[in-house]
Amino acid sequence: MFKKILIANRGEIALRVIRTAREMGIKTVAVYSTADRDSLHVKFADEAVCIGGPKSADSYLNVPHIMAAAEITNADAIHPGYGFLAENAKFSSICANSGIKFIGPTADMINAMGDKITAKETMIKAGVPVVPGGEGLLQNYEHAKSLAREIGYPIMMKATAGGGGKGMRLVWEESELQKAYESAKTEAAAAFKNDGLYMEKFVEEPRHIEIQIAGDQFGTVCHLGERDCSIQRRHQKLVEESPSPFMTDELRYKMGEAAKKAASAINYESVGTIEFLVDKHRNFYFMEMNTRIQVEHCVTEEVINYDLIKEQILIAAGYKISGKDYVPLMHAIECRINAEDPYNDFRPSPGKITVLHQPGGHGVRVDSHIYAGYVIPPYYDSMIGKLITVAQTRQEAIDTMYRALSEYVIEGVKTTIPFHLQLMQDERFRAGDFNTKFLETFELK
Repeated sequence: MFKKILIANRGEIALRVIRTAREMGIKTVAVYSTADRDSLHVKFADEAVCIGGPKSADSYLNVPHIMAAAEITNADAIHPGYGFLAENAKFSSICANSGIKFIGPTADMINAMGDKITAKETMIKAGVPVVPGGEGLLQNYEHAKSLAREIGYPIMMKATAGGGGKGMRLVWEESELQKAYESAKTEAAAAFKNDGLYMEKFVEEPRHIEIQIAGDQFGTVCHLGERDCSIQRRHQKLVEESPSPFMTDELRYKMGEAAKKAASAINYESVGTIEFLVDKHRNFYFMEMNTRIQVEHCVTEEVINYDLIKEQILIAAGYKISGKDYVPLMHAIECRINAEDPYNDFRPSPGKITVLHQPGGHGVRVDSHIYAGYVIPPYYDSMIGKLITVAQTRQEAIDTMYRALSEYVIEGVKTTIPFHLQLMQDERFRAGDFNTKFLETFELK
């Protein structure tokens, strides 16, 4: 087992890893930017090293500084959390070449799933359903036009190196295609330094349902149930839950088996997530694989009583997994608490938290790094916490969430708590009647 883990991340996920490592008797090293010197992960780790200025490029994406911090503290493993360098194949490779264990997949595994075209081809060979569309990159506009006619409108163009909705365009008819093609290429080039696009049939009224998987170094793969992440705004998840209210036992079995096939196709080791689009007829299609821990891993932990960070660490240290597939035993919901103003187009709201009261009670979990007096920096993602509730039924989990949100007091900055409070009372949401387009018709009052 590792003696000391450096956490190459910040905020609540860094704190989350520190807690599990401490329970396992493993020392931890926090790295931080000058903007994060007062963050809780810095205070709670056994050691802390400043790695640069407030901009991510100067600190949390600064590989030489992170590796230097690992070397001077004698860390024998690095946990990347999510975001930043978590799915960076080069970083995984540098760790391996430096004799430091990257707690996550190898560079080859990350590369196999990091490029959308390569991942799709791999899934087709593995027998995993994929969204109908052209194979390979779009060569030019004429190629795009020809392929769109072949697939049939509506179509979706996506950046091959993309994520977070960047370089993505929905096109309903040919008259819209050229403008969408050109703007998607420009946006993809700016966001990823790669303007490659591919095309797929647009799945109408889709659910975004993902399967949590784990694989070890001995070829064993299992799945740990599903999460429904359909409540999204501009392709950014706001609410996640497990199990999905749309799920059936038959569909869970089929999707679970497909997810295991996907992971086995690249000999995956670590925890990860296979993301699917599911249409209104319960046909499901591979979308992408996240080769890291997810923000929403907490809901899976709550419904199957399973520490996924601990599992990550054990797998990285060479331990075998049981190979048992898990089915949700309870119902859990997670609301992402962002420092954003929901009444002003979710504009970021950094600043000082003057008053804080976090909820508690039976069935309530808060994963957060904030405290009264903490200054939310403007340089990073606006998520400041996750509120998770768990209960025997979905309705009880929603009721507990509404109660917990009502207790959650954050003053000094705007947050998404008012949005979540209204959502928990929405009749369609409570009935499980939603898809990824739900928020397009949701009016905040």
